[in-house]
Order: sequence, then structure tokens, then C-alpha cells
Amino acid sequence: MLILNRKLNDSIQIGDDIEIKVISIDGDQVKIGIDAPKSVDVYRKELYIKIQEENQEASNTTNDLLNLLKKPNKD
Repeated sequence: MLILNRKLNDSIQIGDDIEIKVISIDGDQVKIGIDAPKSVDVYRKELYIKIQEENQEASNTTNDLLNLLKKPNKD
């Protein structure tokens, strides 16, 4: 993990297209701005994890349904 110290209005550049800028500092809270192409998804970490969990649950449900459809009928 790269750890950088930044001050108010300082930025971090990631590649050619992504800039992260310190917008404000209030006590222990830091507000950042992220300038990235629309093709890049940017999420808060806790939201990203929730999306991944929900996608996994949906995938499991789909697999369960497909497995049910594959079972031969015993009529």
C-alpha cells in the first residue's frame, strides 16, 4: 500500500485519467474529490463490498435455479 501525506488542495494522480484531490479537512474528517472517466466505477469501499455480496447471492440463486431445471422429473 502506498501511503501519501497531502494537504488541502493537494492532489494525487493515478495514471493519465484519474485525479484525487483533498477538498476540505475538518477535524478527523477529510473530503476528497475524484475526477475520473465515466467508464471507471468509483464506490465507497463499504458499498462496493455490499454490491459484490449481492452479486454473489444473485449468482448463487441463478445457479440453484439452473440446477433445479437440470434435474430429471420423476413422474
